[in-house]
Amino acid sequence: MTDPETIYDVLIVGGGPAGLAAAQYASRAKMKTLVIDKSATAGALAYTSHIENYPGVPGPISGKELLDIFRKQALDFGAEHVTEQVIGVKIDSEIKEVFTMETSYKGKSLIIATGAMGRKPAIKGEAEFLGRGVSYCAVCDAAFYKGRIVCVIGNSEEAVKEAGYLTRFADTVYLISPTKELKVEHHPALDTPNLRVLTGMAVTAIEGTETVGKIKLMDQEKKESELALAGVFVYMYGSKPVVDFLLGSMSLSEAECLESNRMMETPAPGVFAAGDVTCTEVRQVVTAVANGAVAALSAEKYLHHRSRHKYDWGK
Repeated sequence: MTDPETIYDVLIVGGGPAGLAAAQYASRAKMKTLVIDKSATAGALAYTSHIENYPGVPGPISGKELLDIFRKQALDFGAEHVTEQVIGVKIDSEIKEVFTMETSYKGKSLIIATGAMGRKPAIKGEAEFLGRGVSYCAVCDAAFYKGRIVCVIGNSEEAVKEAGYLTRFADTVYLISPTKELKVEHHPALDTPNLRVLTGMAVTAIEGTETVGKIKLMDQEKKESELALAGVFVYMYGSKPVVDFLLGSMSLSEAECLESNRMMETPAPGVFAAGDVTCTEVRQVVTAVANGAVAALSAEKYLHHRSRHKYDWGK
């Protein structure tokens, strides 16, 4: 069991290809390593159903299968892994700290590998009602909706899980998917009596007065309808780097990505970035993996005050 009082050599935020590659290299280097991952099925690679050009892996293979291989390799080398949502970091001291919904973790170095699945508010009324009925975290806000009607917008496993969590509090939870099918195999939450699934529906507007009062919907045949409710939980994804948890603790580029040099070092000492969260022009699994490996090498150099990188720890 992971002990929050432990001081790790390397903390890695993000369990995609960059984060798991970094975990492999760091743990193989005998550095005590922890991966903090929001969800094993929430990243861009996990959504990819067909990969046939990853070097050394005969295709086709799904993104989830490839991630499972990466994760097993990291764990086999000794990395630890927790599934928790990161809500903040503290990087202005020698020991870095990562805060999650459940606890906090300390480390001598930090690798940020959260990818680029973020999005800016895109639904009419979404930004206006943020904090007044619109939320991005069911665990944070579910208790406010006890006995009320809410909806979750999304079609991922994460959206289904969050909808299932909300059913413990809300009277009725609508899971609204813009696609005809959910991007998840059958999940126990879908059998919950007060969960209702609406597929092939787009939320076109969120409306209300002081707080959310209703949403407007449009089906794939352009037929419009309305649904009265009190809360809207959004789990849709885009291509914006996921950096909201940094809360201004690190400077971002104009494109809101993390700037790093070719060794994945950020301007903050002991903090490294890898993968799609960086200011990269190429977003491919193979480049993310390379970034993760380099970030781990740089972390090892930083921790041991080396003038050069150590490239292999094999016997």
